[in-house]
Parts: sequence; C-alpha cells; structure tokens
Amino acid sequence: MSSMNRREFLQILAAASAAGFALDSRQAWGAGKGDSFYELPRFGNVHLLHFTDCHAQLQPVYFREPSVNLGIGGAAGRAPHLVGERLLKAFGIKPGGIEAHAFSFLNFEKAARTYGKVGGFAHLATLVKRLRASRPNALLLDGGDTWQGSATALWTKGQDMVDACKLLGVDIMAGHWEFTLGDKRVMEIIEKDFGGKSGAKINFIAQNIKTSDFGDKVFEPYTLREMNGVKVAVIGQAFPYTPIANPRWMIPEWTFGIQDDNMQKMVDEVRSKGAQVVVVLSHNGMDVDLKMASRVTGIDAILGGHTHDGVPQPVVVTNANGKTLVTNAGSNGKFLGVLDFDVKGGRISDFRYKLLPIFSRLLPADAEMAALIDKVRAPHQAKLEEKLAVSEGLLYRRGNFNGSWDQLILDAIMEVQGAEIGFSPGFRWGTTILPGQAITFEHLMDQTAITYPQATLTEMKGEQIKTILEDVGDNLFNPDPYYQQGGDMVRVGGLDYTCDPNAKIGNRIQDMRLGGKHGGTPIEANKTYKVAGWAPVAEGARGEPVWDVVARYLRDKKTIAPRKLNQPKLVGLKGNAGIA
Repeated sequence: MSSMNRREFLQILAAASAAGFALDSRQAWGAGKGDSFYELPRFGNVHLLHFTDCHAQLQPVYFREPSVNLGIGGAAGRAPHLVGERLLKAFGIKPGGIEAHAFSFLNFEKAARTYGKVGGFAHLATLVKRLRASRPNALLLDGGDTWQGSATALWTKGQDMVDACKLLGVDIMAGHWEFTLGDKRVMEIIEKDFGGKSGAKINFIAQNIKTSDFGDKVFEPYTLREMNGVKVAVIGQAFPYTPIANPRWMIPEWTFGIQDDNMQKMVDEVRSKGAQVVVVLSHNGMDVDLKMASRVTGIDAILGGHTHDGVPQPVVVTNANGKTLVTNAGSNGKFLGVLDFDVKGGRISDFRYKLLPIFSRLLPADAEMAALIDKVRAPHQAKLEEKLAVSEGLLYRRGNFNGSWDQLILDAIMEVQGAEIGFSPGFRWGTTILPGQAITFEHLMDQTAITYPQATLTEMKGEQIKTILEDVGDNLFNPDPYYQQGGDMVRVGGLDYTCDPNAKIGNRIQDMRLGGKHGGTPIEANKTYKVAGWAPVAEGARGEPVWDVVARYLRDKKTIAPRKLNQPKLVGLKGNAGIA
C-alpha cells in the first residue's frame, strides 16, 4: 500500500529540494511507492517492537528534538547527550535528509513543512502490521507514559489510549504517568481491560513496585514468552521516582525505587526457568539504564524510555558477565524501535536494531485504528478545535532549561495572576506548533493535560527560590544517574540566573536577578516575591486549571509574538556536545 501517489511524491521531492534538503536514493521510495523507507528485512528468530512515551498522542503531530541535552560527568559527550550535528556525526546520519530531521532539531521549521507530521496511531498501526507480517510472533512492547498527555486521555481517564493499545496489539507494558490516574484507576484498567475478561491479555509488569506495608509485589515482575522455539523473558521497570516527581497521594500504598538487587534476582530467576533472551522494558531514563546495565548481569537488552531520547543505535555496555544493549525510542509516537536477535544453540549469536521514524505522509492510515480515533474524538471535536490565538513563532517544549511553549505558559500565568516570577514544571512531553499555525485548545492541552493542573500564586522568599532551583538542578545534573529524579529544569519567568551544571548542590545557581520590567535587580534572600506556578504535588491544592488561565490569556491576545526565552547563563560547559 502507498500513502501517496507518484505526483504527490514528486511534489514533496520538489519542496525538499527548494528547502535545501537532499533526499538520497534510499529515500526515493522506489518510484514513489513510499515503501522502501520502511523495508526492514527479517533477521534472526526473536523479534521485539518497542514504542514509549507517546503521551497519548493519537494524531500525527510536529515534534522538535532538543537543542540542549546536557551530559554531566561521565555522561558528557556520549549518547543520549548529543544534539544537532554532533548527534548526526556520531551515528553516521547524512545531514539535510529525512533521517536528520527525525533525529535532530536542525532546520526544523523548513524540514517539518517538507516532510510533514510524525506519529499517529493509525500510521503506527500500519507499520506494526507490516513488521509483524515479516516477523512471526513478534512482541509489541509499550514502555509507558501512554495514558497521559492529551485532552481526550484526561477526559476519558486514559480509556482512549487503552482501547487504542488493545487494537494496536500491545503485548507487554511498563508505566510512569499512568500512575497519576490514581492507583484505583490503574488497577481497574489492568483488571477490566488487560485481564482475561477482555481477551486482550496485555501484561503490565514492574519488578520495582511493592506494597509499602509488607513489600508484596503489586504487578507481575516479568513475563515469559515462547517465540519461534526460543524462550524470551521481559522484565518490567517502572519509573523509580514516581512518588517524588508526581503526587504521592495518588499511589499512597506503593513503593518504587530502582532496586538493582531485585532486578538481579529476577534475571537469575528467568534464566533458571530457561529464558534464552532476557530483556528489560524500562522507564528509568537512559542514563539510569546505562548504569543499571553496568551493574546487573545477564540482561541482553534494555528497551528504555522516560527521557524521550531518540537514539538511532543501541549503546553496548560491558558488565562483569557480558554485554547489554541499551536503547531509547523517543517520544510522542514518533518512533518504533525494532530489535531482532538471532538465537542459535541457546545463545544470541547476533542482532540488528533500527529505530524507525514514523512519517504520516509515508505510511497510510490503518482504517480500523483511524475509525477508533475518530470515534474517541467526535464528542469533543468542537472543544478540541477551538482556535485560541495564532502563533507567529515556533512553539516547542523539549530542552533542559526552557522551550517557547513553556515560556508562553509562564508569560500567561504571570500576567493573569499578577506575579513577578513564574515557575513551570520541566515536563518533557508536549507537541510543537509551526509559525503561522493556530493554537487550538487541543494544542494547549497537549502541554497541560494532567490530573493535578491547579494554577497557584505563592509568596516565596528569595532563599526559597534558590533552594527550589538548586534541588531541581541536582535532580537533573547530579553526576550519579541514580540521584536524577526526573524531568528537565524547572522553567522560570521573570528571573535571570547563572547556572553551573558541573558544580555541587548548593553552588549550581548563582547571580539570581529579576528579569523583565524589573530587569537586573538582585534577588534578596529575605525579601518576599509573588511566584506563579502550576502542577502542585501536595494533596488538597486549590486553584483554577492552568489550561483555563492560559486559554484566557491566548483569547485576549489573539496573536502571539515569538517568545524571548528566559534562559539561564550557562558556565563550565565549553565543548559539551549536548548544547548546540
């Protein structure tokens, strides 16, 4: 099947050429069929398909990769902390082509208009079906952050995504943002939708979630599957710091953590049960996975998520008893990872890995999935499509310190609530809007759709502000990945500061000053400031949903000028490959 005819293909080719992009012969899609880009010959006898961090994006979207993804200490200059040209060079990707657009932020606006949107479950479904046709008994693994991130997911309590994943044919799942629906809702989905009654039989697995009273397992730690005569084990790893990064009161009776010792026990247990291939489906984040791979032996591959890194090839980690492949498969439905193992005589003899970008123009929409998506959206269509304003600049979120979408949210909550300073969470999820595009209510919800959305106005002393920035900075830049507790740096509005990511906690944040109209005035430790924020993790927080606050601002402005980012001055990072 083809998603475009030859004439449409030639038009895209001409647009690409005009925009300065070279499409090499591999991307010519055989006389415009759109197929050869996704031709992936079958290899071996164990086949794993992996997507992660789709954040409930059922429709194709634009998504800009980061221009700042800093590696600190031993992580500096290594995947996943490579951006732009350095990333392309490290993985041998030709600049200016369709793959360069998929994996980097370079020339984003032109490339996005040339190659179109990415992701979309109807297009993902087509690719999954094609790959399964050539790979008998392939397992489809969902790394989590699936039931949160869109308006319809919030309004249906994740049911739209659950139904889509069942139709997609997901076999095994791990989790993180799923838990912000609350423990009762999570268990309801697993029992009603993933259990035997529904016929779906999706395994929700996590070796590191236990009850806080007796330490009993909450979910199955792993699943064993037979594939083409080979026994395969998949062990689950939920995000270890869920009760810190997200509201503890939503999951009051569960403990998380990394739990290397128990992971080693699980690996040894499945090996003793005859597993010839052992894979961890992880939501640790890639740096944590790399460290875990160096400490826990007997894992063949870690299929990772959480940090949203689109890494074209696995990192091979050597440990005491062998080697482990560590991968990360991007976000927002943009990629599908394909890992093939050739197992001979009970041992892996070779592997192949490909992280396939999902371009909605190149993959036809699966009719059954498209119908489900239309059904989900129909009751909410008018609200989703409400045009709030038009953006004159590129709006994106991803990056260690700030994005233009975050800046817009900060500008809105500060102005509407009369605050001098604004804080916005360092969330990595959220789609991108091109200059000239209308900002719809759906786009706003793509940035804000959470179950604790209250906008807040708090009085804080200068010393409290510094403490918050230092704590979040340590979560992001602690040289030991096991102390990195999730997210990017808190985004700030109305505040200028200097940051030394390589310094120790307490010393990373320097020279804090009021920005904007108060520009240059030093922050005083004992002076009180009005700080606007949103997404409080404390139980019982009150406030208007942040999307209502921002929507009011957008409707009033009608046209949104390009944002000036409130970025810190960075020091000590000369030559760091994680900053463009």
